[in-house]
Amino acid sequence: MSTTESLAAALADGPVVLDGGMSNQLASAGHDLSDALWSARLLADEPEAVTAAHLAYFEAGADVAITASYQATFEGFARRGIGRERAAELLALSVECARTAAGRAPGAPRPRWVAASVGPYGAMLADGSEYRGRYGLSVAELERFHRPRLEVLASAAPDVLALETIPDTDEAEALLRAVRGLGVPAWVSYSAAGGRTRAGQPLEDAFALAARADEVIAVGVNCCTPEDADHAVSVAARVTDKPVVVYPNSGERWDARARAWAGEPTFSASRVTGWRDAGARLIGGCCRVGPEAIASVAGTLRGA
Repeated sequence: MSTTESLAAALADGPVVLDGGMSNQLASAGHDLSDALWSARLLADEPEAVTAAHLAYFEAGADVAITASYQATFEGFARRGIGRERAAELLALSVECARTAAGRAPGAPRPRWVAASVGPYGAMLADGSEYRGRYGLSVAELERFHRPRLEVLASAAPDVLALETIPDTDEAEALLRAVRGLGVPAWVSYSAAGGRTRAGQPLEDAFALAARADEVIAVGVNCCTPEDADHAVSVAARVTDKPVVVYPNSGERWDARARAWAGEPTFSASRVTGWRDAGARLIGGCCRVGPEAIASVAGTLRGA
C-alpha cells in the first residue's frame, strides 16, 4: 500500500526508516550482479526478484523503499541493446516493483513510501567514477544527461526522488536544475569522506547548495562509512533547516584485489540513536546493510 500522507509531512512527526542495500539483498538471494547495469539488470530479466528484495525490507520494518533505478539510464540500457521506449518502461517498472512490495507487506496497514533512485553520472559509466566526480562535463551537460530519466521516473509517480551518492557540487547543481518543474519532491544525498564530498568540496557548501532548493525535502549522505555519517549528520543539521537523510554502508571495505569485503561492520543501533538525536529524520542503510540491520534500526527508532 502507499499513503496519502506526504513523506515531507511525516518527517515533521519523527524519524522515518529507509531500507538497506538493494544489491546485497539480491546477491544474498543468489542473483548475479556482475553486469554493468548492476541491480537494474533484473528490471529487464527478473523484476519479481526486485519486488521480493523490497518486500524483505518492508517486512523488516522499513517505511521507504528506494527503487532499483540507481544504475538505470537510457545510455546504460542502450549498451545492452535496449531501446529508449523499453528503457523508459523499465524505469517506470522500478517504481511499480516497489509499490507492489508495499502492497504485499504484511501486518497492520501503515504509511509506506517509494523513493525513485537517481544515481550519479558515474554510475552509468560503471567504472567507479561516481566515487570521484569531476567527470569533465559542465553543469549544463550533466543536467541534459539527468533530465530525461528524471522525467520518466517522475511520471511513474514516486513519493520522492532520491538524488543519491552524489560525488560533487557540480552534479548536485545539475540535478537540482533538472528536478525543477517535475512536481515530485526530492532528497539530496552526497557520498562523503573525511568531512568533504568525494570530489573534495566541504560538506558545509554542498549541503547549503541543496538546502536552498524548494523541491528538496531532506539533505544528507549515503554510501559512506558510519563514521563519516556521524560527522555529516551534525554538519547538515547545522547548515540547513531541512530534515537530514543518512544511510551509510555497513563499515566494511571492498578489497578490489581479492574482490571481497573485508573488515568488521560498524553500523549499529547505537549510531542510529546518535544520528536521530543530531537531527536525522530519514535513517537507513546502503551497501552491505541488510534486512536484519534495518529491523534493528526500526526497533531502535520506534522504541522496541
